[in-house]
Amino acid sequence: MQARDSQLAFEIAGRNAAQVAELAETLGVPFRVFALDDPAAIRTGLAGMTAVLHCAGPFASAAQPLMDACIACGVHYLDITAEYNVYALAQARSARAPAAGVMLLPGVGWDGVPSDCLARYLAAKVEQPLHRNMALQVANSMSRGAASSVGEIVGVGLLVRADGAIVAKPDATPQRFDFGAGPVDCVPLSFGDLITAWHSTGIPNIALFVNIKDNILPQEVAAMAAGPSLKERVANRASVVAEVTASDGTVVRARIDTVNGYSYTPLAAVAALSLLVAGQVKSGFQTPATVFGAGFAVSIADTRIIDMA
Repeated sequence: MQARDSQLAFEIAGRNAAQVAELAETLGVPFRVFALDDPAAIRTGLAGMTAVLHCAGPFASAAQPLMDACIACGVHYLDITAEYNVYALAQARSARAPAAGVMLLPGVGWDGVPSDCLARYLAAKVEQPLHRNMALQVANSMSRGAASSVGEIVGVGLLVRADGAIVAKPDATPQRFDFGAGPVDCVPLSFGDLITAWHSTGIPNIALFVNIKDNILPQEVAAMAAGPSLKERVANRASVVAEVTASDGTVVRARIDTVNGYSYTPLAAVAALSLLVAGQVKSGFQTPATVFGAGFAVSIADTRIIDMA
């Protein structure tokens, strides 16, 4: 709906012909149907497109064939995931993409946009930033797709970036972060910001945490709702907190306060596509901050950065 209301010219695509056709009729847009296990079919399906916004999670299994087809067809790739493995895939293809004039830009939703822009915002405040800790808050129930993506994220194990390298840290312990209502426990987790924050800022030491309201068991995912209700989204705003420590010991902290993540994601993704169509493109693997600047996150309505003591 957000894409339609933005006046972007777009088509939708998917693997289930009946479902795709039904949604296309509702939106009043053309549609395409192709599977992701046939490289030739994907390339045919991408013909004539400027960019692809991949929205179907979990993303890890579908991202590689879609990215490769985008590079082959000269089509920009965007998605809304936080899955670490997808960012690693994009980064590994960064040398191939520029020759095709293709931008690989995962993470144009929540939390990718706020966390990446916040990292760049804080890094600019100090000389020689060395450490960055970040936590995001998941205050409401998750959708089936998001819960499946969390399974992919958990599956990579506990990782940190240390002296520029990604290393396993199975003994990582929880830390406390303040999202505006007092410190709360946040557990370590490995998502795409381990790659994006490094790419956007060059900070060599990065650790990530999350405060999750509900623990989801794998067998419960199929029975989950498609997403939180409008009432639940309105009642639960999204927040990302980060702190950056410089080589001289200076510490700067800030948080982003914004609308619920399920509301923020379509707004940010469509804004990214609109800027892309207007010419804001850099080939190769990119992050929201490297393409659109640190201010992109707060360009989304009802979003603000709050500096913290």
